This record gives sequence, structure tokens and C-alpha cells, in this order.
Amino acid sequence: MKSLYKIAGIDVHKKMLAVVLSDVSEPGEHHFEKRTFGTGSAQLRELTDWLVAQDVREAVMESTAQYWRPVWQQLEAVCQLHLAQAHSNRAPKGRKRDFADAERLVRRFVAGELILSFVPDAQQRVWRTMTRTRQQLTRDRVRLRNQLEAFLEDSRIKLSGEVSDLFGLSGTRMLRAIAQGATDPAKIAALAVPGLHASPEQLADALAAATTLSPQHRQILQLFLDRLELIDQQREALAQCLAKSLREHQQAVSRLAHTPGLGVDSAQQIIAEVGPHAASFDSAGQLASWVGCCPGREESAAVSHSGRSPKGNRQMRRILDQAANAAIKAKGSIFQDMYRRLVPRLGHKKAIWAVAHKLCRVLWKILHDGVTYEERGLHPNPQTIQRRVDKLVRHLRGLGYRVQLTPAV
Repeated sequence: MKSLYKIAGIDVHKKMLAVVLSDVSEPGEHHFEKRTFGTGSAQLRELTDWLVAQDVREAVMESTAQYWRPVWQQLEAVCQLHLAQAHSNRAPKGRKRDFADAERLVRRFVAGELILSFVPDAQQRVWRTMTRTRQQLTRDRVRLRNQLEAFLEDSRIKLSGEVSDLFGLSGTRMLRAIAQGATDPAKIAALAVPGLHASPEQLADALAAATTLSPQHRQILQLFLDRLELIDQQREALAQCLAKSLREHQQAVSRLAHTPGLGVDSAQQIIAEVGPHAASFDSAGQLASWVGCCPGREESAAVSHSGRSPKGNRQMRRILDQAANAAIKAKGSIFQDMYRRLVPRLGHKKAIWAVAHKLCRVLWKILHDGVTYEERGLHPNPQTIQRRVDKLVRHLRGLGYRVQLTPAV
């Protein structure tokens, strides 16, 4: 009987791949051919040649840690790939075997029972690497600053209590002078820029411990400052590289950056996560569900047991949460109005998450349809006004009043 299609199931491990090939002649019929491959470059090329020789059109694999990535990169040019979430292919306890897992991948994929992950194209994956690396550097920078401030407190240098920004121009000058061996508090305090809120006497008192600081402490302080400078240089280099890579999508970045709560940096991160046109998501609801910012649904016997949002893309959830907290501060925006209506009933956290859901839908519209954000918070929709009027009229009539509406002149 003529086969309908050929599909491969790949159970991915760190050092080996269990591959099964199914020649499906009729729905529900599977005849598996099994082979084992390594994960080195030569073995992956051998796997590619075998799949091409067998005329395999599709392959499905499990998202095991980071080990699936080299396999995906090797095979994405020769067949259509699908990445299944591991929990949707679980085996019964005590019955987990490599080839059985690969066969189960094929059967459940054909039956539509797997939960598949969204994997962007190669270019977008590079954007993700740059934005996520830059975000990690930002976290490292914050961590190092906190550690340095704790180190200064331990060294009895109370500079953070006298300057608003310990790592501003004045603070950096004084810290570098201490690290390089300066011991006179008055001379160190003189390095502050004019107009600093703290007086020279207050700064000198905060730096009094510099006279007894040991050489080992000065060396550690210098190491902290050098690491912070290196992180700043790397963040700037990544920012320039990302801007160059997204140059052809500059219009999409600009449209997103004009949305309340967003800027150029957050717009670049969003495009790196969902793409410049959000083409992989057919609707705003699909994007919100993938991000995990929409209400969840857990029903049994027609009773809803939980409305908790599903787990989604952590990067997008972080970006939307930060953007929502910024958007509610934009005066006259729909996001500020929405937050003010919801916060008395839901509280701050749930109201912010509702704003993030609204913002996610707006972002999809901007990217997918190529439109520019237009604020209409101060100009209510006429249809919304009419529905509100009709509702109030019905309520008054239900209370026994005769209502006659007269337009205001």
C-alpha cells in the first residue's frame, strides 16, 4: 500500500539520539524503523543524510533542556520540525524507554495530542540571544552594585548615604580615587561635581574610613569597579549589534516605542520574542495565550476551579509587566483609565496583569497589521457611550421611572 507520509520521532539526550522512522500507510498504522545516533557533528550529518535518503518530510522531537537545539539547527533545512513539550509525552511510571518514547512522540503527534512549542527562525533566534544576554548582563550589573554597596558598608564608607546615585559621576570618581590609594577624605570629597546636595564636610565624614582602608580592601574595590565597567561596555556593544541587526525593521521598532509604557529597548526585546510582524500568531488571543497573560480556565462538571493565567514566555511576561506599570502612569491613556477602574475591585497586581493583557493585544495589532498606536483615552467610543446610556435607561425604567432623553446643547 502506498505510504501517505514519512515521519521521524527523535528522543533527544546529551550524548545520543534514539530515532524511529514511521512509514504510515493508513491512519493508525505505524511500522517503525529504529536507529541510534550520537550528537557530534559527524553523527548529526549522518542522521541528516539518512532522513533525506528515506524521504522524511516531518520530524518531531522533545524539548529536553538545551540538547535539542543542535539537532534542530542541523535538520531544519531538510524537513519540517516540531518541538513537543516534555510533559505532553510522559510515559507511565516504570515504562520509560528511549525508543518507546520516540514511538510515542510519533503516535501522539499524528493524533494531535502533543503540545508543541513555538520555535522562531534562525535570524530571530539570534535576536533573542542578544536581547536575553543583554538582559542577563543588566541583572548582573544590579547584583554587582548591591554587592559593592554592601562591601562599602562593611568597610565603614558611608558614601551611599550622602549621594543619591552611588554610581553617578561624583560617586564613581571618589570610589576610583579610594581604590587607587587616596587616603585624604577632604581631597577625595573635592572630586564631587559642583552642586551636589551633600556638603564637602558631610562627604569627608562619610569617607573618613578611607584613611585606614587596607590594600586588600582597595584591590577588591578596584575589581568591583572594573567588572562594572566591563559589563557596561558589553551592554553597549550588544545594544549596537542589536540595532544593526534590526535596521530593516526600524519602522516596527518605532511604532512599538510610541506605545505608552514602551521604549526602544523594550520594543527590540518584543520583536526578538514574537517577530517583527507577529506572523506566527493568527490573532491577538493566540499571542496572549502563548505569552500567558490571559485568564486561564480549569473546568470540571461545568464548574470553574481556577482562573490562574497559564505559564507562558517568561521574557514577554517580564516585559509586559514592566510596560504595564509604566503605561498606567501615562496621563489620559486607556491603560491608566483601565487601571483606575479595576484596582479598587482587583487590587494592584491583578489590575496590572489585566493592563498587561490589554497591552499584549495592542502590540499584536501594531505588529500584525502595521498600524501606529493612536491614543483615544480622552475620546470615548460612541458605541460604548450608547451602550452605557441604554443600560442606564433600562435600569431607571425597571425602577418605575419614565425616561425621556434630551441632547445637551
